[in-house]
Amino acid sequence: MSNYKDKYEMVIGLEVHAQLKTNTKIFAREGCEFGHEPNTETSAVTLGMPGVLPVLNKECVNMAILTGLALNSTIPNRCKFDRKQYFYPDLPKGYQISQYDEPICSGGWVQISNKKIGITRAHLEEDAGKLVHAGASGLYGSSYSLVDLNRAGTPLLEIVSEPDMRSSEEAREYVENLRNILRYIGVCDGNLEEGSMRADANISIRPIGQKEFGTRAEIKNVNSFRSLVRAIEYEFIRQAEILEEGGEVIQETRLWDDNSGTTSSMRGKEDAHDYRYFPEPDLMPLEISKEWVEEIKAKMPELPNEKLERYKQNGLSEYDASVLVNQMELARYFDKLLEKGVDAKVASNFLTGEVAAFLKEEKISIDDSKLTVENFTKLLDLLKKGTISNNIAKGLITEILKTGEDAQALVEKKGLSVISDESEILSIVQKIVSNNPEQVAAYKAGKDKLFGFFVGQIMKETKGRANPQILNKLLKEELEK
Repeated sequence: MSNYKDKYEMVIGLEVHAQLKTNTKIFAREGCEFGHEPNTETSAVTLGMPGVLPVLNKECVNMAILTGLALNSTIPNRCKFDRKQYFYPDLPKGYQISQYDEPICSGGWVQISNKKIGITRAHLEEDAGKLVHAGASGLYGSSYSLVDLNRAGTPLLEIVSEPDMRSSEEAREYVENLRNILRYIGVCDGNLEEGSMRADANISIRPIGQKEFGTRAEIKNVNSFRSLVRAIEYEFIRQAEILEEGGEVIQETRLWDDNSGTTSSMRGKEDAHDYRYFPEPDLMPLEISKEWVEEIKAKMPELPNEKLERYKQNGLSEYDASVLVNQMELARYFDKLLEKGVDAKVASNFLTGEVAAFLKEEKISIDDSKLTVENFTKLLDLLKKGTISNNIAKGLITEILKTGEDAQALVEKKGLSVISDESEILSIVQKIVSNNPEQVAAYKAGKDKLFGFFVGQIMKETKGRANPQILNKLLKEELEK
């Protein structure tokens, strides 16, 4: 692959379909919550029955405008809906209501670490249903498919990027940052596994230095960040090998198979004219006033990049701030801690360390743990006052995450408060020094690193409770006698 990357450059554009977090579908009143029994969330509108008319869900429009503002897009004063003609076995009416030449959002960009990725457009549309394919031993001795129309009519916002990405890692970062934005503004839960956010990747390659784009292939069925990276890397090699052998890449839609790690041809890639777009006759063009846009803009929450900068101003490193921002629940929890006046850096160290490790192992969010903001604040206060050491705090936090026991009560019950009495610590220091004459001689002969050995022995003797500052002072004095 490295040889190919020395010769060819990737050109990547992404189409991200985000399911909007509305209670009902985009043109009908039934719900669109994930996990219901097949075909129980349907209606005459969803089923395309004769004589029914779509009615636009205003909340979908509000969410689309909010998203456009967060993506630095232009919100035109007029947009319209179109019929996209295609053979849809999982959309009973045989066409999809979408937007074509007058979308609700135009232009914009998403910042990744090294550049801005342009947004071409974002438009509203309805989702199709889901086909469930059975094996070869079907009802009549052959394979067959079943259709679940629960998803049909679910509101989607399709966000189309410019072909500005040049590596699989840039594509991954773009989707991660876009997902963060959508989650922070509350329009999509970003759950790739449940299909509420999906990415189709348009990939082409060209010789390094060439300006013209190569022929692209669209990769579908990508439902995780890892799969996105793997699919792009595989497709790059596939296209490079075709060119190296003197062949031509054809424009087509391909499916990603996560098990085999390969893509396979699905169908020839359609262009816009193949869909025979025309204005949706049952929906009037939508007029969007400046007042409407300003009203939504006034409700814009803090965006991920803004939160990242605020955390850095609070003394966090770029890495620690990013870890928190990329886990929205953890970031919101951290904000509540900051409101209590805790030390931002100390709190961040615990959240990105012991807390994050526990949550990952238990596969839960911070909101599902038993570590309340008030109790965590107590623990940090005990640490700040010197009542407990940092090591003791680390040991306690996992237990509190599991049990929710009060930090102060737990310290008292276990007798974990720091020993700060100089006479008590001195007696232990003298005992350890007296019991290790060889190490004392070696230390005095210049082996300064043995100081850590003595600290470790004293901490072991005190079960980690000795005040570090007092311990170091008394130990140094004792060893220099």
